[in-house]
Amino acid sequence: MRRRTRYKPAVKRNQTFTLNVTSMTDMFTILLVFLLQTYSSSTVELDPVKGLRLPSSNTEKNPVDGIKISISPTELKFDKKTIAAVQNNNIEQAAIDPNDSEFIKPLFDELQKINEAHKLTPDVKIGKVLFQADQDVPYGTLRKIMYTASMAGFPNLKLVTVVGN
Repeated sequence: MRRRTRYKPAVKRNQTFTLNVTSMTDMFTILLVFLLQTYSSSTVELDPVKGLRLPSSNTEKNPVDGIKISISPTELKFDKKTIAAVQNNNIEQAAIDPNDSEFIKPLFDELQKINEAHKLTPDVKIGKVLFQADQDVPYGTLRKIMYTASMAGFPNLKLVTVVGN
């Protein structure tokens, strides 16, 4: 009987191997686009307010830049400017409009200044507010700030939190 032999293709020793880089280039282009879309370069700077303890969160999203409002146990700030005093986690009565108990007049005035500046320079990001609130401030006080901001044309409030425990 004759023994079977395995078929071996003839290999040419002088033949060069060519690499098809077109498909590899397409793959790297897709990877590059994906990485650029998912890369986060957040440039939002938030100055910590003295005496403010932010609530914790498990969010993975990065903050967007906007107008900064903060409320601590002692004061309500617009950017770095104090606009109203806070006592016992409530905004002082002098800052509240006598006709509407939910309306904070000094905050509304500051937000209106931003609206007027936006009309002159339309490239300013408008409508977004970064809201820093102490974790012990009651919801009723937070609601007054949110109500006033929405009445001034800033309905998009983002609550700033600490990621982690």
